[in-house]
Amino acid sequence: MENHGTASQTATGFGGLKVLSLESRRAPEMAKLISAAGGQPLVAPSMREVPIESNQEALRFAELLFAGGIDVIIFLTGVGTRALAKVVESRYPRERFMAALSQIPVIVRGPKPAAALRELGIPVTLAVPEPNTWRELVEALDQNADSITLANKTVAVQEYGESNTELLTALRRRRANVIPVPVYEWELPEDLEPLRAAIKAVAAGEVDVILFTTSTQVRHLMQIAGQMGLASSVQQAAKRMFVGSIGPITSDELRSEGFAVDLEPTHPKMGFLVKEASERCQEILRPKRR
Repeated sequence: MENHGTASQTATGFGGLKVLSLESRRAPEMAKLISAAGGQPLVAPSMREVPIESNQEALRFAELLFAGGIDVIIFLTGVGTRALAKVVESRYPRERFMAALSQIPVIVRGPKPAAALRELGIPVTLAVPEPNTWRELVEALDQNADSITLANKTVAVQEYGESNTELLTALRRRRANVIPVPVYEWELPEDLEPLRAAIKAVAAGEVDVILFTTSTQVRHLMQIAGQMGLASSVQQAAKRMFVGSIGPITSDELRSEGFAVDLEPTHPKMGFLVKEASERCQEILRPKRR
């Protein structure tokens, strides 16, 4: 790694630095983005999406919705929105689901669930502004309290892999009766070898940049690093690396695991993360490696 930053590299972009991504579903796209920005991509999938085998919670939600027992619904992810629709449609006509949702306020955390609802023909009542965290969601609800009442109302929250306890607590503090609706969860990939190899490379100081696009990637990275006895080595190596985070939730998780975050992009999107990391990394790495 001592040759990083030499005159042979380009003045802009990653300049040949080795860039690790833990992306899974969009791994090929991430590798192309890193290469286009002048980096050497190392992509190690860290998670896989696993549908919940028993969909009873989602079906109970549908029954309650059709009975008029849901007053407000919050959709947190596009994938989860589509998955919930598929579960409901396995037992009920889509038109019935659409009609029921059209009768209540529908809140979306960002553009992905909004796009999924457009596909279903369901109008969105309130879209949360960037960076689309639970904090912006609660603030948006507070600002629209006159038209979207939470107190003494039943609020369904489509979940994405694990409960957002901060969001659920904030809603309950506003006297909402909160019903979490889990639709899918994240597990470790079936083949852990690429992730283990990436952890060894990080611990050995062979990686220059690491980019995180979800907090689950952070947890899974450190879970496997811990099993390998390399957690502290990864944390120490990261001090000489550039660490990019897609947004505040992922950054909070990184800091809780002992990582310093060097960059959050201006928009919480993969393309912005890669582009802005490539523009800033050389400058930020220089003092770290003196």
